[in-house]
Amino acid sequence: MGIGWRLAMQAALYGADGFFVRQRSGPADHFRTSVHASPLFARALVGLVERVDAALGRPAAFDLVDVGAGRGELLSAVCAMLPGELAGRVRPVAVEMAPRPAGLSPAIRWRRAVPEVVTGLLVATEWLDNVPLDVVETDEAGRLRKVLVDRHTGAETLGGAADPAEVFWSARWWPGPGRVEIGAPRDAAWAEAVSRVRRGAALCVDYGHRRAERPPFGSLTGFREGRQVAPVPDGSCDVTAHVAIDAVASASGLAYEMVRQRAALQALGVSGARPPLALAGSDPAAYLRALSAAGAAAELTSSTGLGDHWWLWHPIGIDLPLI
Repeated sequence: MGIGWRLAMQAALYGADGFFVRQRSGPADHFRTSVHASPLFARALVGLVERVDAALGRPAAFDLVDVGAGRGELLSAVCAMLPGELAGRVRPVAVEMAPRPAGLSPAIRWRRAVPEVVTGLLVATEWLDNVPLDVVETDEAGRLRKVLVDRHTGAETLGGAADPAEVFWSARWWPGPGRVEIGAPRDAAWAEAVSRVRRGAALCVDYGHRRAERPPFGSLTGFREGRQVAPVPDGSCDVTAHVAIDAVASASGLAYEMVRQRAALQALGVSGARPPLALAGSDPAAYLRALSAAGAAAELTSSTGLGDHWWLWHPIGIDLPLI
């Protein structure tokens, strides 16, 4: 007998033997994110930290919270790039269900939940796509029904009627017949995380879609060892679904700015432009370094890849646009 996708994902990803809990080497072995693609991503976030810090009046302590921190790769990279005076005031916090990895800097605090009070910058990079959700589907009579899944095979069947709350969310954010991935748990998770930020900003970076662009057959899928696979919720692979980013943006009730990653990174100085050929003649080593950086920047800003991710920005208690 099958169970709802939300329960299946919760067990498969975060249970005692879940995919994210038992991975020793971390998610980077299974899928490529902006964090793993290039240090240019971390460098851009350093620029954001500096801007938020200035808007806050350079407080004595600046909280830098990474939700869904993986193995702490992003925080480690950002902290290594911070200028000395600011580095002394930043308090890095990794929020992750997996155990603390060996060798992580002792300066990085490791928690399973977002701190109660954050003054600084909260970042969630490809976190919400792994927040478990239920799936419903329209049957032949036009009714929304739960999609049930066998945890061992991934085979799906239609179950009972969708809950009233699921019907309501679907009508508002994913109308029309077909398959619907109920994003309400992601909305609630993001709103709760943002509510912890007293002053500063919250940034969500993830792949997603808006109301007019919902995928008619959904986006639920799996990843294992760098390859896309069937989403079998047995703990052997990542199970993920794109984020209904406009629903998430509205969930906190706060003002927000939402742009594609390519626009955000370009505004923060990450450019995929090739260096001038003249540099190759005058300084070949510098030309090769610049060419490598341009290639990494091009991957981060590609309109058919990472550059198509959404950046959702909430300034809280400060006047600071993203771009």
